[in-house]
Amino acid sequence: MRIISGEKQFHIEDKTAVAIGKFDGVHMGHQKLLKHILDKKEQGMKATIFTFDPPPAVFFAQMASGNNKVSHNPDNNNKGKNNTDRHEKMLTQLLTRDEKRRKFEKLGIDILVEFPMNAETAHTMPEDFVRKILHDQMNAAYIAAGDDLSYGYKGKGNFELLNKLAPELGYRTHAIKKLQMFGRNVSSSFIKEEITQAEMERASELLGETYYIGGIVEHGKRLGRTIGFPTVNLLPPDEKCLPPFGVYFSEVRIDGKSHQGMTNIGCRPTVSNSGQISVETYIYDFNEDIYGKYLEIALLTFHRKEQKFSDVDRLKKQLELDLEAGRNFFDYER
Repeated sequence: MRIISGEKQFHIEDKTAVAIGKFDGVHMGHQKLLKHILDKKEQGMKATIFTFDPPPAVFFAQMASGNNKVSHNPDNNNKGKNNTDRHEKMLTQLLTRDEKRRKFEKLGIDILVEFPMNAETAHTMPEDFVRKILHDQMNAAYIAAGDDLSYGYKGKGNFELLNKLAPELGYRTHAIKKLQMFGRNVSSSFIKEEITQAEMERASELLGETYYIGGIVEHGKRLGRTIGFPTVNLLPPDEKCLPPFGVYFSEVRIDGKSHQGMTNIGCRPTVSNSGQISVETYIYDFNEDIYGKYLEIALLTFHRKEQKFSDVDRLKKQLELDLEAGRNFFDYER
């Protein structure tokens, strides 16, 4: 997959079938849209995604607040309580840039354009966006997007303008209606609501796959190994949308293989007061060195909230109960 990132001036020689959107999560609605451009590959077009980096909502929220940090609430003490406020949820993302790139490549996308969103590009007039970027630079022969598409300065561009310019510029358009599930439009904000309530099963239905956290395995303090519970550790970036702190049963994907796991998301209050958020996973019946490897932790279901125990022995006893509950969960799921 060719990635064009951070460049305002570029040129694509081949005819392209372009999908425009934020694609946060690449959820079921996005997949419906992407199918249209992937089908055009049979006609010799390059399946191409146009998206902004950072996403417009994130850019304008940062401009308004002067703050680009997102914090997760370590005091979240029940499944139903969100761990981010409304502003923070706007800044978090279902997929990080790296996760999104890996997802697009897996789907068969040929070209990904991550167009820079900044004060200058935000002032691009809608017609200039269509003529100079979609037509001149991207060589678009087919353009698909949600029927609520907006682009250009103050979001004034819409499908009406796209269709008006189509005969002159020689491309076709397709407006995709919003997909509905559970009586609502499928959207990233809807999915974030479910995740921040630890409703992982429902979030998975909306996404079309289990919600996951991807990353490179980091070296931890190896405390788990000393008490008989070795874990693999990921440090999620600030922008990653996380569920409430707690223990989850998970699927661990490494080198194309899946393993059963138990994952703790949080700050490890029993053994650390650093406040560092980590994703630590015990992998059942696994004893391989995977430091430095990329893996994905898919969160299947919420088990319990994160707790601070009076000592490590009490923590160990609880982990033994958690591991047994996990084995029962996976046995039932078979």
